[in-house]
Amino acid sequence: MYTTSTAFLEALQEAGVSYVFANLGSDHPAIIETLAIAKEENMELPEIIISPHEMVGLSAAHGYAQATGEAQALIMHVDVGTQNLGGAVHNASKGRVPVLIFAGTSPFTQEGELIGSRNEHIHWLQDVYDQRGIVRQYMKYDNEIRTGKNVKQLVHRSMQIANSDPKGPVYLTGAREVMEEETGQVDVDLDLWQPISSAAIIPDEIAAFTTELAQAENPLIVTSYLGRNPEAVSELVKLSERLAIPIIESAPNYMNFPSDHSMHCGYQWNEPRQNEVLAEADFILVIDSDIPWMTTINRPQEDATVYYIDIDPLKERTPLWYIPSKRFWKADSHIALKQINQCLDEQDIINDNMVSKRWEKYANIHQQQIEQKRLNEQLDTNVITAEYLTACVREVIDDDAIVLNEGISNYGTISNHIEKTRPGTLFASGASSLGWNGGAAIGIKLANPSKTVVSLTGDGSYLFSIPSSVHWMAETYNAPFLTVVYNNHGWKSPKLSTLGVHPDGRAKNADDFGITFNSSVEHAKVAEAAGKAYAITVDDAEKLKNALKSGLEKVKNGQSAVIDVRIKKISNGG
Repeated sequence: MYTTSTAFLEALQEAGVSYVFANLGSDHPAIIETLAIAKEENMELPEIIISPHEMVGLSAAHGYAQATGEAQALIMHVDVGTQNLGGAVHNASKGRVPVLIFAGTSPFTQEGELIGSRNEHIHWLQDVYDQRGIVRQYMKYDNEIRTGKNVKQLVHRSMQIANSDPKGPVYLTGAREVMEEETGQVDVDLDLWQPISSAAIIPDEIAAFTTELAQAENPLIVTSYLGRNPEAVSELVKLSERLAIPIIESAPNYMNFPSDHSMHCGYQWNEPRQNEVLAEADFILVIDSDIPWMTTINRPQEDATVYYIDIDPLKERTPLWYIPSKRFWKADSHIALKQINQCLDEQDIINDNMVSKRWEKYANIHQQQIEQKRLNEQLDTNVITAEYLTACVREVIDDDAIVLNEGISNYGTISNHIEKTRPGTLFASGASSLGWNGGAAIGIKLANPSKTVVSLTGDGSYLFSIPSSVHWMAETYNAPFLTVVYNNHGWKSPKLSTLGVHPDGRAKNADDFGITFNSSVEHAKVAEAAGKAYAITVDDAEKLKNALKSGLEKVKNGQSAVIDVRIKKISNGG
């Protein structure tokens, strides 16, 4: 039979989905049957990747979409599977990552009226009033499949919305009887279901802006996720070089600007200090950034002129957000930068003397930052610091290696010291629900099977990633990667947050933040047991580089590796 489930899976194939990350349940007999038929009859459908935990599956789809720009799909089990997606839903939403999530629902008949009618105890337990409401505030779109006659149209509409900027997740449900329904085949013209075209800045406004930018004495560009489109990076480099504009990356979740470029003036995270380059800027272009600075501790001067270019310039789904700016443009960063560079080509407005002075000034700042980093990376005791560890990782990986950063309390350190220079070689989740790193590494490896994938994560984030499921999937689907655990024996971020509000409070005096782990736990052994990973624990600095090299060698030979590195412990003074 040709059923709604057949049409649904065909629609995913038509939409360019390569992988469906699935945790199948009692709501999916029709899908399971279709997959069996497809295998027997050599039907071309997306490959099913069984995901023992739903959050890992969604994180894998997240990573794949980040690496390729292509939305993947998930098949989840009713309300409980939807809830098990957990914080990965937040990550996909806030990170603007396209993905289609499908979950069945409990059957809506109970006396055998239709094929798929209730026949299991759980069908009554999993019947809820508003299953879609579980995730609605995180979705760009949600709907229910009610018949196979228009299921393809619903899938293509969903993907059209997911892939239109600002991108994001979409959610569909379908009851068991509907997915079992026999239906006719529908042909859909995909040319009629394309995402919204990328937006540009109004031509009349770009000329005035470019003139103002060229005349600024101390211009600055701040970005966070411009590198989601690698082509935008080259346009940003071109603009920066022409006008000697320094670049600051604020909590970057992509490689946005080459770290070795003379105009790269560092990274911002949660550091409790003022960034001097930001403080002295008189003209700031914020482009693709949700949080360009922290207004309570690090902000521009009061009379600085700010312009905002973003696919989501007003952050419309964030209740409290405002950065007063002269203009807000909803535009694609690649197109907008091309417009600015073209305008500079057409106008004789560049002050070469001012550009030359700026170049010398910021090139010196860049060099000073490099020298300071090298000092911080030096090993003066046998205690492994996060700076030294990141420097060692940087030394042993190649330029094309893809690095994932979920270091959290060491997020800024990793950003600052890993020093990636090529677009598409650095990713973070773009949000705040921990545990993205493991599944994302699988998705990125599936998207780039010939490249080395390296996940840098704190011990807390490693535990959140559900490593047993992660490494079972990595081994089962031949997606090996290297995990380096920055193990400070606890969650340092809550401590930093507490000290930020109560710098001399009783928690500090007692050195009691409720965040420490048992230091004897062997994190790497979890991956070894679940996915046959190569597991090493390192607490001796002299053995660190060799451990990293041996782990990389294992990964290149098809085996995942986890290096659990015991870095400086959380303490009252650290």
